[in-house]
Amino acid sequence: MNYRHIFHAGNFADVFKHLLQARALEYFQQKNKPYFVLDTHGGIGYYDLQGDEAVRTAEAEQGIVRFAEQAADEPLAKQYLRIVSGLNPGSESLRYYPGSPVLTSEFLREGDRLVVCELHKEDAETLKQTPLGRHQQVQVLAPVNGYEAVRSQLPPIEKRGLVLIDPPFENTSEFDDVVDALKQGLKRWKSGSFAVWYPIKDELKTAAFHRDVAALPGIPKTMIMELNIRTNDERKGLHGCGFLWVNPPYGVVQDSEQLLPLLCKTLAQDKGANFHSRWLVGE
Repeated sequence: MNYRHIFHAGNFADVFKHLLQARALEYFQQKNKPYFVLDTHGGIGYYDLQGDEAVRTAEAEQGIVRFAEQAADEPLAKQYLRIVSGLNPGSESLRYYPGSPVLTSEFLREGDRLVVCELHKEDAETLKQTPLGRHQQVQVLAPVNGYEAVRSQLPPIEKRGLVLIDPPFENTSEFDDVVDALKQGLKRWKSGSFAVWYPIKDELKTAAFHRDVAALPGIPKTMIMELNIRTNDERKGLHGCGFLWVNPPYGVVQDSEQLLPLLCKTLAQDKGANFHSRWLVGE
């Protein structure tokens, strides 16, 4: 594995997935019953946006920095931005950014539980050394292949919750691996909510991924949410990303009607920016 997320931390894709993730966790909190989260590709937990790697790409400037300035008064982004701000107390600039497991840990109540996986050996060791690794309600499985955890950790005793699948997509088989993980996960926990983040690079591969998921036997309701921040130009790097969400929380489905336009408006880099959502599999 060569992918290191620190080069991309806080970019538009992080804002997209973490904002929607935060809203999902807010809805899980509304019921007085414990919930479980499995994060298959947890990364290092915390990211220094002023570190050499992040500064080299400066992707956070067009991501969380811009979003925090322009969406500060947006009610649906309040909790997400509160967590980001909480990592930077008394600072006028954003230095530290939370990865998905840190974001989840901020929503855990007594009885809720998080299992985090990370395969990269150095990142796994870093993750273990963070405060997250000492959180009583968090179990860090590292170095561990997150796809294997889909088999070993499901179904959870809590009966409700979220599986966040956010791989680096550096392997040519990644889409196939995700489809297999969904197949195995749904066999074990058909009522679970499975959120798969994916990059939009090759429209044919993305369409094939959607088709393969839709063809899974007995696949529950599944929504597609996508954001493109500019016209596709390989020289400029990643231009879009999406969530394929099996059993999405009802509130997230409703929120997406406001959040996708907000994300597009605040993060657009040219006139080619666009967004859309649709049901891949209806109820």
